[in-house]
Amino acid sequence: MLVVEGLVKRFGARTVLDGLGLNVAAGEYVAIVGESGSGKSTLLNLIAGLDQPDSGSVAVDGADLAAMNDDRRTLTRRAKLGFVFQSFHILPHLTVAQNVELPLVLLGAAREARAERVTALLAAVGLRDRGASMPRELSGGELQRIALARALVHRPALVLADEPTGNLDPDTAQTVLTLLAREIRSRGAGGVLVTHSEAAAQSADRIMVLDHGRLRLRA
Repeated sequence: MLVVEGLVKRFGARTVLDGLGLNVAAGEYVAIVGESGSGKSTLLNLIAGLDQPDSGSVAVDGADLAAMNDDRRTLTRRAKLGFVFQSFHILPHLTVAQNVELPLVLLGAAREARAERVTALLAAVGLRDRGASMPRELSGGELQRIALARALVHRPALVLADEPTGNLDPDTAQTVLTLLAREIRSRGAGGVLVTHSEAAAQSADRIMVLDHGRLRLRA
């Protein structure tokens, strides 16, 4: 589902990623850990096509994002990726339900199908009755759950999560991790989780350590 080969990313004279490789199979869920500043969020941004590598390739479900122009990359990202950002990126002028529904709207899904899927995801994250609420009325933990629902609503081929439990209490964090893992495995998607949380990392099938620009399997 994800094949990363020879990924290099530099910022000035500093090489953050140095020939990095990563394979994630369909239905597999991989956690990436590492020191602050090691390049974990940079790696996620490159996988998502939000940034471009200096060299190397990123293929999602057979589509090489790094080789695409901006328009095609945007369309591919919209259809194939779900991204849970650490800072939520919830749109303040839309209701909770409209935020969750947005990927389906952009993909042209029918209204009835959109409503059914949004209702199911809001229930799954424990916010069934908050669809009409505005984001300003929600707590940080609730906003993170909305971000997760939005990332999963269109059944993406690859789910990327950047510290998705960082703003959650332990019980809610476990709910989010369980939902994330279940959606990835049951749908045959790939999943990549970047986290500082040992509990979150332990929910994955593999734990990889990002160190000196490359990934290694944690023993």
